[in-house]
Amino acid sequence: MAPLLLTSSPIHSFPATPKLSFRSKPRPIIRAAAGLEVDSFTKKSGYLFQLSAFEAESLLDYSPSRIAAIYRRKPLILLRRLIQISTTFGKWFGIRYIDNLMERSDQMFKVRAAELRKILVELGPAYIKIAQAVSSRPDLIPPSYLDELSLLQDRITPFSTEVALDTIEKELGLQIDELFSEISPEPVAAASLGQVYQARLRRSGQVVAVKVQRPGVQAAISLDILILRFLAGVVKKAGKFNTDLQAVIDEWASSLFRNMLRTSY
Repeated sequence: MAPLLLTSSPIHSFPATPKLSFRSKPRPIIRAAAGLEVDSFTKKSGYLFQLSAFEAESLLDYSPSRIAAIYRRKPLILLRRLIQISTTFGKWFGIRYIDNLMERSDQMFKVRAAELRKILVELGPAYIKIAQAVSSRPDLIPPSYLDELSLLQDRITPFSTEVALDTIEKELGLQIDELFSEISPEPVAAASLGQVYQARLRRSGQVVAVKVQRPGVQAAISLDILILRFLAGVVKKAGKFNTDLQAVIDEWASSLFRNMLRTSY
């Protein structure tokens, strides 16, 4: 996994007198279980931090067989996630069904679209990435849903800067103030896979973008892909589609893993 990436392409210019805040002592890694500085995105898809030290977090490429083998040893995690996904979508589809019965589907269309967007955020990175892909196809979805899904392109809550700085120090083996003379106090961009800070290298003075991956995101996406492949297999056996949905998922997942390993958001 490549949770950290430096690039010389700056996002924004630093202010003339930047306000910098460094700590000379190592900071303890903040975990969700401690209930400290956990962003709303992680709270809603809370299994992210739980999986941050999981075996699937260290996969170097996309391998359906390896992912299946990992979670086969953790059946309770798999079952809990499957129940979470099923109940979350089941509730939404149930409400849509009631709307149709009460002949209020058209009036509630925008409301349900907004609810669906919130559900996708709650379910985490894999579903956000799927929604982002779909939102680029206005020929496939109604305008109300397109408007809501397009918000997922750039409105993801960043995770704790404290956690991000700890990740940087751990990956590079140096304190923040040894690495950078300046660094933005908050991320200049945030996405479902990670976020970006702007910094100035202490040795060279070069301005760089520092990309930090969300803790647990690769393991979480691996788990959801495994579930999606299972559901695709069920649909295929039921004869509902002629298309090999598992192959489609594998192609999408391979691309997503390449992006994660490049820490490209």
